[in-house]
Amino acid sequence: MKISKQARRDAKQLFNTCKIEGILDDNRARQAVSAVIARKPRGYVGILHHFQRLVKLDLDRRQAVVESAVVLAPALQASLQSSLTRKHGTGLNISFAQNSALIGGLRIKVGSDVYDGSIAARLESLSDSF
Repeated sequence: MKISKQARRDAKQLFNTCKIEGILDDNRARQAVSAVIARKPRGYVGILHHFQRLVKLDLDRRQAVVESAVVLAPALQASLQSSLTRKHGTGLNISFAQNSALIGGLRIKVGSDVYDGSIAARLESLSDSF
């Protein structure tokens, strides 16, 4: 679906008005979508489509997954949580998972950013260099 530049601008403006202190507010987003549907401005389908894309990207950006080879101690989990919150802002949903294929180390995925300090990744890069 081709979306006009004006529809993209309107969707971005709508998205920015739905934020409170930099975090997307669910109720404001619902009200904004309802208002757009009720008014039906020119290109409203494109506006809603791009708005949905922006919301999905924001939700992905606010989701973090920390994988480790063994279960992390609560103190280490709290330390990682504070570091990630400091780096990526408040409102970050962090989940911890165990992945024995990593052998050791951590793999942290926040949105589309991946920080891989696992032994498996190092072995993979070493085998690629040969």
